[in-house]
Amino acid sequence: MQSQTQQTLKIFWQHARKYKWRVIIMIAGIAAITAIQTYSTVLYRDLIDLLTAGTVKQDLSPALFIVFVVLGINGLEITIWRIVEFVNNYFTGKVMSDLANTCFSYLQEHSYGFFTSKFVGSLVTKVKRFERSFETIQNQFFFDLGRAFLITGMILAVLLWQYTFFGLIMLLWCIVYLGFSYYFAKFKLPYDIRRSRVDTEMTGQLADAITNNVNVKSFSNYSGEFNRFSGITNKQFLSRKKSWDMGTIGEGVQAILVTGLEFLIIYLAVRFWQSGVLTVGDVVLLQAYFIRMYEKLWNTGKNIRNMYEALADANEMTELLVQPHSVVDLPDAPGLKVAKGAVEFRDVSFGYHAGQKILDGFSLAIPAGERVALIGPSGGGKSTILKLLTRFYDLGSGSILVDGQNIAQVTQDSLRSAISLVPQDPILFHRTLAENIRYARPGASDEEVITAAKFAHAHEFIEKSQHGYQTLVGERGIKLSGGERQRIAIARAILKDAPILILDEATSSLDSESEMFIQDALKNLMKGRTTIVVAHRLSTIIQMDRIVVIAGGKIIEQGNHKELLKVREGTYQKLWHIQAGGFVQ
Repeated sequence: MQSQTQQTLKIFWQHARKYKWRVIIMIAGIAAITAIQTYSTVLYRDLIDLLTAGTVKQDLSPALFIVFVVLGINGLEITIWRIVEFVNNYFTGKVMSDLANTCFSYLQEHSYGFFTSKFVGSLVTKVKRFERSFETIQNQFFFDLGRAFLITGMILAVLLWQYTFFGLIMLLWCIVYLGFSYYFAKFKLPYDIRRSRVDTEMTGQLADAITNNVNVKSFSNYSGEFNRFSGITNKQFLSRKKSWDMGTIGEGVQAILVTGLEFLIIYLAVRFWQSGVLTVGDVVLLQAYFIRMYEKLWNTGKNIRNMYEALADANEMTELLVQPHSVVDLPDAPGLKVAKGAVEFRDVSFGYHAGQKILDGFSLAIPAGERVALIGPSGGGKSTILKLLTRFYDLGSGSILVDGQNIAQVTQDSLRSAISLVPQDPILFHRTLAENIRYARPGASDEEVITAAKFAHAHEFIEKSQHGYQTLVGERGIKLSGGERQRIAIARAILKDAPILILDEATSSLDSESEMFIQDALKNLMKGRTTIVVAHRLSTIIQMDRIVVIAGGKIIEQGNHKELLKVREGTYQKLWHIQAGGFVQ
Protein backbone atom coordinates (compact mmCIF):
# COMPACT_ATOMS: atom_id res chain seq x y z
CA MET A 1 0.00 0.00 0.00
CA GLN A 2 2.80 2.41 0.92
CA SER A 3 4.64 1.45 -2.26
CA GLN A 4 1.51 2.19 -4.29
CA THR A 5 1.22 5.64 -2.71
CA GLN A 6 4.82 6.32 -3.65
CA GLN A 7 4.09 5.17 -7.19
CA THR A 8 1.13 7.58 -7.36
CA LEU A 9 3.26 10.51 -6.19
CA LYS A 10 5.98 9.51 -8.65
CA ILE A 11 3.50 9.58 -11.55
CA PHE A 12 2.14 12.96 -10.42
CA TRP A 13 5.67 14.38 -10.16
CA GLN A 14 6.65 13.06 -13.61
CA HIS A 15 3.74 14.98 -15.10
CA ALA A 16 4.16 18.13 -12.98
CA ARG A 17 7.89 18.63 -13.50
CA LYS A 18 7.33 19.40 -17.19
CA TYR A 19 6.02 22.76 -15.97
CA LYS A 20 8.72 23.41 -13.34
CA TRP A 21 8.97 27.16 -14.01
CA ARG A 22 5.31 27.59 -13.18
CA VAL A 23 5.88 25.62 -9.98
CA ILE A 24 8.81 27.89 -9.09
CA ILE A 25 6.71 31.01 -9.73
CA MET A 26 3.92 29.70 -7.49
CA ILE A 27 6.31 28.78 -4.67
CA ALA A 28 8.03 32.16 -4.85
CA GLY A 29 4.69 33.96 -4.95
CA ILE A 30 3.26 32.06 -1.99
CA ALA A 31 6.47 32.66 0.01
CA ALA A 32 6.24 36.40 -0.74
CA ILE A 33 2.57 36.51 0.30
CA THR A 34 3.33 34.66 3.53
CA ALA A 35 6.18 37.06 4.36
CA ILE A 36 3.89 40.06 3.73
CA GLN A 37 1.16 38.65 6.00
CA THR A 38 3.67 37.87 8.75
CA TYR A 39 5.16 41.36 8.55
CA SER A 40 1.68 42.98 8.55
CA THR A 41 1.07 41.61 12.05
CA VAL A 42 4.30 43.23 13.29
CA LEU A 43 3.15 46.57 11.80
CA TYR A 44 -0.20 46.30 13.59
CA ARG A 45 1.67 45.62 16.85
CA ASP A 46 3.71 48.80 16.38
CA LEU A 47 0.55 50.79 15.55
CA ILE A 48 -1.21 49.58 18.70
CA ASP A 49 1.83 50.43 20.82
CA LEU A 50 1.86 53.94 19.33
CA LEU A 51 -1.84 54.40 20.07
CA THR A 52 -1.64 53.10 23.64
CA ALA A 53 1.52 55.12 24.39
CA GLY A 54 -0.37 58.38 23.80
CA THR A 55 2.21 59.76 21.34
CA VAL A 56 -0.35 60.21 18.54
CA LYS A 57 -1.64 63.49 20.03
CA GLN A 58 1.80 65.05 19.63
CA ASP A 59 2.67 63.60 16.19
CA LEU A 60 0.28 61.64 13.94
CA SER A 61 2.79 60.95 11.18
CA PRO A 62 4.34 57.69 12.59
CA ALA A 63 0.91 56.07 12.92
CA LEU A 64 -0.23 57.27 9.48
CA PHE A 65 3.02 56.03 7.95
CA ILE A 66 2.28 52.54 9.30
CA VAL A 67 -1.29 52.71 7.92
CA PHE A 68 -0.06 53.62 4.42
CA VAL A 69 2.65 50.93 4.55
CA VAL A 70 -0.04 48.36 5.42
CA LEU A 71 -2.16 49.62 2.51
CA GLY A 72 0.79 49.34 0.12
CA ILE A 73 1.83 45.82 1.10
CA ASN A 74 -1.80 44.64 1.05
CA GLY A 75 -2.06 45.91 -2.52
CA LEU A 76 1.15 44.07 -3.35
CA GLU A 77 -0.27 40.91 -1.77
CA ILE A 78 -3.43 41.14 -3.89
CA THR A 79 -1.36 41.52 -7.06
CA ILE A 80 0.89 38.55 -6.26
CA TRP A 81 -2.13 36.41 -5.38
CA ARG A 82 -3.71 37.04 -8.80
CA ILE A 83 -0.44 36.12 -10.56
CA VAL A 84 -0.15 32.91 -8.54
CA GLU A 85 -3.77 31.95 -9.25
CA PHE A 86 -3.46 32.57 -13.00
CA VAL A 87 -0.29 30.47 -13.12
CA ASN A 88 -1.97 27.75 -11.05
CA ASN A 89 -5.02 27.70 -13.33
CA TYR A 90 -2.78 26.79 -16.27
CA PHE A 91 -0.52 24.43 -14.32
CA THR A 92 -3.26 22.38 -12.61
CA GLY A 93 -5.50 22.23 -15.67
CA LYS A 94 -2.65 21.17 -17.98
CA VAL A 95 -1.34 18.46 -15.66
CA MET A 96 -4.86 17.09 -15.16
CA SER A 97 -5.29 16.90 -18.94
CA ASP A 98 -1.90 15.17 -19.28
CA LEU A 99 -2.84 12.64 -16.58
CA ALA A 100 -6.16 11.90 -18.27
CA ASN A 101 -4.32 11.39 -21.58
CA THR A 102 -1.83 9.05 -19.91
CA CYS A 103 -4.64 7.02 -18.35
CA PHE A 104 -6.48 6.84 -21.67
CA SER A 105 -3.39 5.73 -23.60
CA TYR A 106 -2.28 3.16 -21.05
CA LEU A 107 -5.77 1.68 -20.66
CA GLN A 108 -6.26 1.43 -24.42
CA GLU A 109 -2.97 -0.47 -24.71
CA HIS A 110 -4.11 -3.12 -22.25
CA SER A 111 -5.07 -6.39 -23.88
CA TYR A 112 -8.51 -7.58 -24.92
CA GLY A 113 -8.49 -9.95 -21.94
CA PHE A 114 -7.97 -7.05 -19.53
CA PHE A 115 -11.25 -5.43 -20.55
CA THR A 116 -13.26 -8.64 -20.41
CA SER A 117 -12.79 -8.74 -16.63
CA LYS A 118 -13.36 -5.02 -15.85
CA PHE A 119 -16.49 -2.93 -15.44
CA VAL A 120 -16.54 0.04 -17.81
CA GLY A 121 -18.08 2.26 -15.12
CA SER A 122 -15.33 1.36 -12.66
CA LEU A 123 -12.56 2.19 -15.15
CA VAL A 124 -14.14 5.56 -15.96
CA THR A 125 -14.47 6.34 -12.24
CA LYS A 126 -10.83 5.46 -11.62
CA VAL A 127 -9.62 7.78 -14.38
CA LYS A 128 -11.74 10.69 -13.13
CA ARG A 129 -10.63 10.15 -9.54
CA PHE A 130 -7.01 9.97 -10.59
CA GLU A 131 -6.92 13.39 -12.26
CA ARG A 132 -9.06 14.96 -9.53
CA SER A 133 -6.77 13.50 -6.89
CA PHE A 134 -3.90 15.46 -8.41
CA GLU A 135 -5.99 18.64 -8.24
CA THR A 136 -6.77 17.96 -4.57
CA ILE A 137 -3.17 17.13 -3.64
CA GLN A 138 -1.74 20.05 -5.59
CA ASN A 139 -4.14 22.57 -4.05
CA GLN A 140 -3.68 21.14 -0.57
CA PHE A 141 0.10 21.21 -0.92
CA PHE A 142 0.54 24.67 -2.42
CA PHE A 143 -2.33 26.67 -1.00
CA ASP A 144 -3.00 24.94 2.31
CA LEU A 145 -0.30 22.63 3.61
CA GLY A 146 2.61 24.46 1.97
CA ARG A 147 1.36 27.86 3.12
CA ALA A 148 0.71 26.48 6.59
CA PHE A 149 4.34 25.35 6.92
CA LEU A 150 5.61 28.64 5.53
CA ILE A 151 3.44 30.72 7.86
CA THR A 152 4.28 28.54 10.84
CA GLY A 153 7.99 28.68 10.04
CA MET A 154 8.02 32.49 9.67
CA ILE A 155 5.95 33.02 12.81
CA LEU A 156 8.25 30.74 14.80
CA ALA A 157 11.27 32.59 13.42
CA VAL A 158 9.85 35.95 14.59
CA LEU A 159 8.86 34.55 17.98
CA LEU A 160 12.20 32.84 18.60
CA TRP A 161 13.94 36.09 17.66
CA GLN A 162 11.84 38.53 19.67
CA TYR A 163 9.87 36.34 22.14
CA THR A 164 12.10 33.33 22.67
CA PHE A 165 10.11 31.84 25.56
CA PHE A 166 6.82 31.88 23.65
CA GLY A 167 8.59 30.73 20.49
CA LEU A 168 9.89 27.61 22.23
CA ILE A 169 6.44 26.81 23.61
CA MET A 170 4.86 27.11 20.18
CA LEU A 171 7.69 25.15 18.52
CA LEU A 172 7.23 22.24 20.95
CA TRP A 173 3.46 22.37 20.45
CA CYS A 174 3.84 22.36 16.65
CA ILE A 175 6.02 19.25 16.79
CA VAL A 176 3.41 17.40 18.90
CA TYR A 177 0.45 18.65 16.84
CA LEU A 178 1.95 17.91 13.40
CA GLY A 179 3.33 14.57 14.54
CA PHE A 180 -0.11 13.50 15.71
CA SER A 181 -1.76 14.78 12.50
CA TYR A 182 0.69 12.92 10.27
CA TYR A 183 0.62 9.57 12.05
CA PHE A 184 -3.13 9.67 12.52
CA ALA A 185 -3.57 10.35 8.79
CA LYS A 186 -1.38 7.30 8.01
CA PHE A 187 -3.37 5.24 10.50
CA LYS A 188 -6.62 6.33 8.79
CA LEU A 189 -5.36 5.65 5.24
CA PRO A 190 -6.44 1.95 5.08
CA TYR A 191 -9.98 2.99 6.00
CA ASP A 192 -9.93 5.60 3.21
CA ILE A 193 -8.66 3.00 0.70
CA ARG A 194 -11.42 0.60 1.76
CA ARG A 195 -14.00 3.36 1.30
CA SER A 196 -12.59 4.16 -2.15
CA ARG A 197 -12.73 0.52 -3.25
CA VAL A 198 -16.34 0.14 -2.16
CA ASP A 199 -17.22 3.39 -3.99
CA THR A 200 -15.71 1.92 -7.17
CA GLU A 201 -17.57 -1.36 -6.64
CA MET A 202 -20.84 0.54 -6.30
CA THR A 203 -20.15 2.50 -9.51
CA GLY A 204 -19.35 -0.69 -11.41
CA GLN A 205 -22.51 -2.42 -10.16
CA LEU A 206 -24.62 0.63 -11.06
CA ALA A 207 -23.17 0.75 -14.59
CA ASP A 208 -23.68 -3.00 -15.03
CA ALA A 209 -27.32 -2.83 -13.90
CA ILE A 210 -28.08 0.15 -16.16
CA THR A 211 -26.39 -1.52 -19.15
CA ASN A 212 -28.52 -4.63 -18.54
CA ASN A 213 -31.74 -2.72 -17.94
CA VAL A 214 -33.50 -4.76 -20.64
CA ASN A 215 -32.58 -7.99 -18.83
CA VAL A 216 -33.86 -6.59 -15.53
CA LYS A 217 -37.19 -5.76 -17.16
CA SER A 218 -37.39 -8.94 -19.23
CA PHE A 219 -36.89 -11.20 -16.23
CA SER A 220 -38.89 -8.99 -13.83
CA ASN A 221 -35.96 -9.00 -11.45
CA TYR A 222 -36.02 -5.41 -10.20
CA SER A 223 -36.23 -6.54 -6.56
CA GLY A 224 -33.27 -8.87 -6.95
CA GLU A 225 -31.12 -6.17 -8.55
CA PHE A 226 -32.24 -3.63 -5.95
CA ASN A 227 -31.33 -5.99 -3.12
CA ARG A 228 -27.94 -6.60 -4.71
CA PHE A 229 -27.33 -2.88 -5.19
CA SER A 230 -28.62 -1.90 -1.74
CA GLY A 231 -26.29 -4.51 -0.22
CA ILE A 232 -23.34 -2.73 -1.85
CA THR A 233 -24.60 0.74 -0.84
CA ASN A 234 -24.97 -0.49 2.74
CA LYS A 235 -21.37 -1.69 2.65
CA GLN A 236 -20.48 1.71 1.19
CA PHE A 237 -22.32 3.44 4.06
CA LEU A 238 -20.44 1.43 6.68
CA SER A 239 -17.04 2.09 5.09
CA ARG A 240 -17.79 5.81 4.72
CA LYS A 241 -19.03 6.09 8.30
CA LYS A 242 -15.95 4.32 9.62
CA SER A 243 -13.66 6.63 7.64
CA TRP A 244 -15.57 9.76 8.66
CA ASP A 245 -15.77 8.66 12.33
CA MET A 246 -12.00 8.27 12.37
CA GLY A 247 -11.72 11.83 11.04
CA THR A 248 -14.02 13.11 13.78
CA ILE A 249 -11.91 11.42 16.46
CA GLY A 250 -8.75 12.98 15.03
CA GLU A 251 -10.32 16.44 15.00
CA GLY A 252 -11.37 15.97 18.64
CA VAL A 253 -7.78 15.35 19.70
CA GLN A 254 -6.61 18.34 17.67
CA ALA A 255 -9.23 20.55 19.31
CA ILE A 256 -7.92 19.57 22.75
CA LEU A 257 -4.34 20.44 21.72
CA VAL A 258 -5.42 23.82 20.26
CA THR A 259 -7.52 24.76 23.28
CA GLY A 260 -4.67 23.89 25.64
CA LEU A 261 -2.18 26.07 23.73
CA GLU A 262 -4.60 29.00 23.45
CA PHE A 263 -5.19 29.01 27.20
CA LEU A 264 -1.46 28.75 27.96
CA ILE A 265 -0.45 31.58 25.55
CA ILE A 266 -3.14 34.00 26.76
CA TYR A 267 -2.53 33.20 30.43
CA LEU A 268 1.25 33.70 30.17
CA ALA A 269 0.89 36.82 27.96
CA VAL A 270 -1.39 38.49 30.51
CA ARG A 271 1.00 37.62 33.34
CA PHE A 272 3.97 39.01 31.39
CA TRP A 273 2.02 42.20 30.53
CA GLN A 274 1.17 42.63 34.23
CA SER A 275 4.84 42.41 35.11
CA GLY A 276 5.76 44.90 32.38
CA VAL A 277 7.68 42.42 30.21
CA LEU A 278 5.16 42.70 27.34
CA THR A 279 3.29 45.67 25.90
CA VAL A 280 -0.35 45.63 24.76
CA GLY A 281 0.92 45.42 21.18
CA ASP A 282 3.01 42.37 22.12
CA VAL A 283 -0.02 40.63 23.60
CA VAL A 284 -2.06 41.40 20.49
CA LEU A 285 0.76 40.14 18.22
CA LEU A 286 1.08 36.89 20.18
CA GLN A 287 -2.68 36.36 20.03
CA ALA A 288 -2.78 37.21 16.30
CA TYR A 289 0.09 34.83 15.56
CA PHE A 290 -1.57 32.11 17.62
CA ILE A 291 -4.88 32.57 15.77
CA ARG A 292 -3.11 32.41 12.41
CA MET A 293 -1.15 29.31 13.43
CA TYR A 294 -4.27 27.75 14.88
CA GLU A 295 -6.25 28.35 11.69
CA LYS A 296 -3.52 26.99 9.47
CA LEU A 297 -2.47 24.06 11.62
CA TRP A 298 -6.05 23.10 12.39
CA ASN A 299 -6.60 22.80 8.65
CA THR A 300 -3.21 21.11 8.30
CA GLY A 301 -4.54 18.01 9.99
CA LYS A 302 -7.48 18.08 7.64
CA ASN A 303 -5.16 18.83 4.70
CA ILE A 304 -3.02 15.79 5.47
CA ARG A 305 -6.13 13.62 5.75
CA ASN A 306 -7.51 15.05 2.50
CA MET A 307 -4.23 14.34 0.73
CA TYR A 308 -4.20 10.75 1.97
CA GLU A 309 -7.85 10.33 0.96
CA ALA A 310 -6.98 11.68 -2.49
CA LEU A 311 -4.03 9.27 -2.67
CA ALA A 312 -6.36 6.44 -1.67
CA ASP A 313 -8.68 7.40 -4.53
CA ALA A 314 -5.77 7.63 -6.98
CA ASN A 315 -4.17 4.35 -5.92
CA GLU A 316 -6.82 2.29 -7.70
CA MET A 317 -5.83 3.84 -11.03
CA THR A 318 -2.15 3.55 -10.15
CA GLU A 319 -2.65 -0.22 -9.85
CA LEU A 320 -3.65 -0.26 -13.51
CA LEU A 321 -0.90 2.15 -14.60
CA VAL A 322 1.85 0.00 -13.06
CA GLN A 323 0.27 -3.26 -14.24
CA PRO A 324 2.34 -4.41 -17.25
CA HIS A 325 0.55 -4.83 -20.56
CA SER A 326 0.10 -8.51 -21.30
CA VAL A 327 0.43 -8.08 -25.08
CA VAL A 328 3.29 -5.78 -26.10
CA ASP A 329 5.34 -5.08 -29.20
CA LEU A 330 8.98 -6.07 -29.24
CA PRO A 331 11.45 -3.16 -29.01
CA ASP A 332 11.93 -1.69 -32.50
CA ALA A 333 9.43 -4.18 -33.95
CA PRO A 334 8.94 -3.58 -37.69
CA GLY A 335 5.59 -3.13 -39.36
CA LEU A 336 3.92 -6.07 -41.07
CA LYS A 337 4.36 -6.07 -44.85
CA VAL A 338 1.49 -7.88 -46.53
CA ALA A 339 1.97 -8.73 -50.19
CA LYS A 340 -0.52 -11.59 -50.58
CA GLY A 341 -2.13 -12.34 -47.21
CA ALA A 342 -1.22 -15.97 -46.60
CA VAL A 343 -1.93 -17.10 -43.02
CA GLU A 344 -0.41 -20.05 -41.19
CA PHE A 345 -0.89 -21.44 -37.69
CA ARG A 346 2.09 -23.58 -36.64
CA ASP A 347 1.70 -25.94 -33.68
CA VAL A 348 -0.27 -23.32 -31.70
CA SER A 349 -1.17 -24.02 -28.07
CA PHE A 350 -3.19 -21.63 -25.96
CA GLY A 351 -5.38 -21.42 -22.87
CA TYR A 352 -7.03 -18.45 -21.18
CA HIS A 353 -6.01 -19.70 -17.74
CA ALA A 354 -3.11 -21.69 -16.32
CA GLY A 355 -3.59 -25.41 -16.85
CA GLN A 356 -6.28 -24.84 -19.50
CA LYS A 357 -5.80 -25.81 -23.16
CA ILE A 358 -8.27 -24.40 -25.70
CA LEU A 359 -5.87 -25.15 -28.57
CA ASP A 360 -3.21 -27.85 -28.31
CA GLY A 361 -0.75 -28.21 -31.18
CA PHE A 362 -3.13 -26.58 -33.66
CA SER A 363 -1.81 -26.16 -37.22
CA LEU A 364 -3.55 -24.72 -40.26
CA ALA A 365 -2.17 -23.20 -43.46
CA ILE A 366 -4.38 -20.81 -45.46
CA PRO A 367 -2.93 -19.80 -48.84
CA ALA A 368 -3.36 -16.22 -50.00
CA GLY A 369 -6.83 -15.54 -51.36
CA GLU A 370 -8.38 -18.75 -50.00
CA ARG A 371 -11.80 -18.57 -48.38
CA VAL A 372 -11.88 -20.80 -45.28
CA ALA A 373 -14.81 -21.46 -42.96
CA LEU A 374 -14.33 -22.64 -39.38
CA ILE A 375 -17.23 -24.60 -37.93
CA GLY A 376 -17.79 -26.92 -35.01
CA PRO A 377 -19.40 -27.13 -31.59
CA SER A 378 -19.36 -24.12 -29.26
CA GLY A 379 -16.22 -23.94 -27.12
CA GLY A 380 -14.19 -25.79 -29.70
CA GLY A 381 -11.76 -22.91 -30.23
CA LYS A 382 -13.07 -21.16 -33.38
CA SER A 383 -13.37 -17.65 -31.86
CA THR A 384 -10.11 -18.19 -30.00
CA ILE A 385 -8.35 -18.75 -33.34
CA LEU A 386 -9.62 -15.37 -34.56
CA LYS A 387 -8.53 -13.61 -31.34
CA LEU A 388 -5.05 -15.10 -31.66
CA LEU A 389 -4.75 -14.07 -35.31
CA THR A 390 -5.61 -10.46 -34.39
CA ARG A 391 -3.20 -10.82 -31.45
CA PHE A 392 -5.72 -9.96 -28.78
CA TYR A 393 -3.81 -12.59 -26.79
CA ASP A 394 -0.25 -13.93 -27.04
CA LEU A 395 0.30 -17.63 -27.70
CA GLY A 396 1.29 -20.17 -25.12
CA SER A 397 3.53 -21.81 -27.71
CA GLY A 398 3.85 -22.11 -31.47
CA SER A 399 3.57 -19.27 -33.97
CA ILE A 400 1.20 -17.54 -36.36
CA LEU A 401 2.59 -16.27 -39.68
CA VAL A 402 1.23 -13.76 -42.17
CA ASP A 403 3.14 -13.90 -45.46
CA GLY A 404 5.90 -15.69 -43.57
CA GLN A 405 6.20 -13.03 -40.85
CA ASN A 406 5.65 -14.00 -37.21
CA ILE A 407 2.86 -11.72 -35.93
CA ALA A 408 4.48 -11.67 -32.48
CA GLN A 409 7.51 -9.91 -33.99
CA VAL A 410 5.71 -7.09 -35.81
CA THR A 411 3.71 -4.16 -34.42
CA GLN A 412 0.14 -4.81 -33.37
CA ASP A 413 -1.12 -1.76 -35.26
CA SER A 414 0.39 -2.90 -38.56
CA LEU A 415 -1.07 -6.40 -38.06
CA ARG A 416 -4.57 -5.16 -37.35
CA SER A 417 -4.38 -2.65 -40.19
CA ALA A 418 -4.06 -5.63 -42.52
CA ILE A 419 -7.21 -7.29 -41.15
CA SER A 420 -10.87 -6.35 -41.57
CA LEU A 421 -12.99 -7.83 -38.78
CA VAL A 422 -16.77 -8.11 -38.72
CA PRO A 423 -17.68 -9.44 -35.25
CA GLN A 424 -20.80 -11.33 -34.26
CA ASP A 425 -22.04 -8.50 -32.03
CA PRO A 426 -20.67 -5.21 -33.41
CA ILE A 427 -20.35 -2.38 -30.91
CA LEU A 428 -20.62 1.13 -32.32
CA PHE A 429 -19.52 4.50 -30.96
CA HIS A 430 -22.18 6.95 -29.86
CA ARG A 431 -21.45 8.97 -32.96
CA THR A 432 -23.06 9.44 -36.34
CA LEU A 433 -23.60 6.60 -38.79
CA ALA A 434 -21.09 8.22 -41.15
CA GLU A 435 -18.45 8.49 -38.43
CA ASN A 436 -18.92 4.83 -37.46
CA ILE A 437 -18.43 3.67 -41.06
CA ARG A 438 -15.53 6.07 -41.66
CA TYR A 439 -13.80 4.78 -38.49
CA ALA A 440 -12.26 2.07 -40.68
CA ARG A 441 -10.51 4.71 -42.81
CA PRO A 442 -10.70 8.21 -41.26
CA GLY A 443 -9.58 9.92 -44.46
CA ALA A 444 -12.35 8.39 -46.60
CA SER A 445 -14.57 10.79 -48.54
CA ASP A 446 -18.35 11.00 -48.17
CA GLU A 447 -18.73 9.29 -51.54
CA GLU A 448 -16.57 6.35 -50.41
CA VAL A 449 -18.57 6.02 -47.19
CA ILE A 450 -21.86 5.97 -49.13
CA THR A 451 -20.48 3.44 -51.63
CA ALA A 452 -19.41 1.12 -48.78
CA ALA A 453 -22.86 1.50 -47.19
CA LYS A 454 -24.54 0.60 -50.48
CA PHE A 455 -22.39 -2.54 -50.88
CA ALA A 456 -23.36 -3.53 -47.32
CA HIS A 457 -27.04 -2.79 -48.04
CA ALA A 458 -26.99 -0.26 -45.19
CA HIS A 459 -27.68 2.77 -47.41
CA GLU A 460 -31.40 1.96 -47.54
CA PHE A 461 -32.09 2.17 -43.80
CA ILE A 462 -29.60 5.03 -43.34
CA GLU A 463 -31.48 7.17 -45.87
CA LYS A 464 -34.71 6.54 -43.96
CA SER A 465 -33.14 7.61 -40.63
CA GLN A 466 -34.12 10.99 -39.17
CA HIS A 467 -30.84 12.69 -40.06
CA GLY A 468 -29.50 10.25 -42.62
CA TYR A 469 -25.78 9.64 -42.33
CA GLN A 470 -25.62 12.22 -39.51
CA THR A 471 -27.94 10.19 -37.25
CA LEU A 472 -26.47 9.39 -33.84
CA VAL A 473 -26.62 5.67 -33.05
CA GLY A 474 -26.71 5.82 -29.23
CA GLU A 475 -24.32 4.23 -26.74
CA ARG A 476 -22.89 0.98 -28.17
CA GLY A 477 -25.26 1.49 -31.15
CA ILE A 478 -28.34 0.72 -29.06
CA LYS A 479 -30.65 2.77 -31.33
CA LEU A 480 -30.05 0.32 -34.19
CA SER A 481 -31.30 -3.22 -34.55
CA GLY A 482 -28.82 -6.09 -34.45
CA GLY A 483 -29.03 -6.48 -38.22
CA GLU A 484 -28.47 -2.76 -38.80
CA ARG A 485 -25.40 -2.80 -36.55
CA GLN A 486 -23.99 -5.75 -38.49
CA ARG A 487 -24.52 -3.98 -41.81
CA ILE A 488 -22.66 -0.93 -40.48
CA ALA A 489 -19.84 -3.25 -39.38
CA ILE A 490 -19.77 -4.83 -42.84
CA ALA A 491 -19.68 -1.38 -44.45
CA ARG A 492 -16.70 -0.57 -42.23
CA ALA A 493 -14.91 -3.71 -43.41
CA ILE A 494 -15.67 -2.88 -47.04
CA LEU A 495 -14.30 0.64 -46.59
CA LYS A 496 -11.15 -0.63 -44.84
CA ASP A 497 -10.30 -2.79 -47.87
CA ALA A 498 -7.75 -4.92 -45.97
CA PRO A 499 -6.07 -7.98 -47.55
CA ILE A 500 -7.29 -10.33 -44.80
CA LEU A 501 -10.98 -10.57 -43.94
CA ILE A 502 -12.44 -12.13 -40.78
CA LEU A 503 -16.18 -12.74 -40.50
CA ASP A 504 -17.30 -13.93 -37.09
CA GLU A 505 -20.97 -14.88 -37.53
CA ALA A 506 -21.26 -11.71 -39.63
CA THR A 507 -24.80 -12.44 -40.81
CA SER A 508 -26.21 -13.98 -37.63
CA SER A 509 -28.53 -11.03 -36.86
CA LEU A 510 -29.90 -10.59 -40.37
CA ASP A 511 -33.30 -11.61 -41.67
CA SER A 512 -33.38 -13.94 -44.67
CA GLU A 513 -33.90 -11.18 -47.26
CA SER A 514 -31.12 -8.99 -45.83
CA GLU A 515 -28.85 -11.99 -45.59
CA MET A 516 -29.32 -12.69 -49.27
CA PHE A 517 -28.18 -9.16 -50.15
CA ILE A 518 -25.29 -9.27 -47.66
CA GLN A 519 -24.08 -12.62 -48.91
CA ASP A 520 -23.85 -11.12 -52.37
CA ALA A 521 -21.91 -8.12 -50.99
CA LEU A 522 -19.60 -10.38 -48.98
CA LYS A 523 -18.95 -12.53 -52.05
CA ASN A 524 -17.62 -9.45 -53.83
CA LEU A 525 -15.70 -8.39 -50.72
CA MET A 526 -13.98 -11.79 -50.45
CA LYS A 527 -12.57 -11.70 -53.98
CA GLY A 528 -8.79 -11.59 -53.91
CA ARG A 529 -8.71 -11.61 -50.08
CA THR A 530 -7.72 -14.27 -47.61
CA THR A 531 -10.99 -14.86 -45.78
CA ILE A 532 -11.70 -16.68 -42.52
CA VAL A 533 -15.34 -17.19 -41.65
CA VAL A 534 -16.76 -18.54 -38.41
CA ALA A 535 -20.35 -19.63 -38.84
CA HIS A 536 -22.95 -21.88 -37.25
CA ARG A 537 -25.45 -21.52 -40.09
CA LEU A 538 -23.92 -23.86 -42.66
CA SER A 539 -26.02 -22.42 -45.50
CA THR A 540 -23.82 -19.30 -45.36
CA ILE A 541 -20.56 -21.17 -46.06
CA ILE A 542 -21.46 -23.57 -48.87
CA GLN A 543 -19.41 -21.57 -51.37
CA MET A 544 -16.25 -21.50 -49.22
CA ASP A 545 -13.11 -22.97 -50.81
CA ARG A 546 -12.50 -25.03 -47.69
CA ILE A 547 -14.48 -25.86 -44.58
CA VAL A 548 -12.50 -26.77 -41.46
CA VAL A 549 -14.34 -28.61 -38.68
CA ILE A 550 -12.85 -27.94 -35.25
CA ALA A 551 -13.64 -29.72 -31.98
CA GLY A 552 -11.65 -29.69 -28.77
CA GLY A 553 -9.11 -27.30 -30.28
CA LYS A 554 -8.17 -29.71 -33.08
CA ILE A 555 -9.06 -30.13 -36.75
CA ILE A 556 -11.20 -33.24 -37.16
CA GLU A 557 -12.37 -32.74 -40.76
CA GLN A 558 -11.65 -30.41 -43.67
CA GLY A 559 -12.63 -30.08 -47.31
CA ASN A 560 -15.24 -28.29 -49.38
CA HIS A 561 -18.98 -28.71 -48.92
CA LYS A 562 -19.41 -31.60 -51.34
CA GLU A 563 -16.39 -33.48 -50.03
CA LEU A 564 -17.47 -33.24 -46.40
CA LEU A 565 -21.01 -34.40 -47.18
CA LYS A 566 -19.50 -37.67 -48.46
CA VAL A 567 -17.72 -38.42 -45.16
CA ARG A 568 -19.83 -41.16 -43.57
CA GLU A 569 -20.86 -40.38 -40.02
CA GLY A 570 -18.84 -37.17 -40.29
CA THR A 571 -19.47 -34.22 -38.00
CA TYR A 572 -20.17 -31.86 -40.90
CA GLN A 573 -22.57 -34.34 -42.49
CA LYS A 574 -24.51 -34.65 -39.22
CA LEU A 575 -24.69 -30.87 -38.73
CA TRP A 576 -25.81 -30.37 -42.33
CA HIS A 577 -28.61 -32.91 -42.07
CA ILE A 578 -29.82 -31.33 -38.83
CA GLN A 579 -29.87 -27.80 -40.26
CA ALA A 580 -31.23 -28.88 -43.64
CA GLY A 581 -34.26 -30.60 -42.16
CA GLY A 582 -33.26 -32.96 -39.41
CA PHE A 583 -35.41 -31.19 -36.84
CA VAL A 584 -38.46 -31.39 -39.12
CA GLN A 585 -37.98 -35.11 -39.64
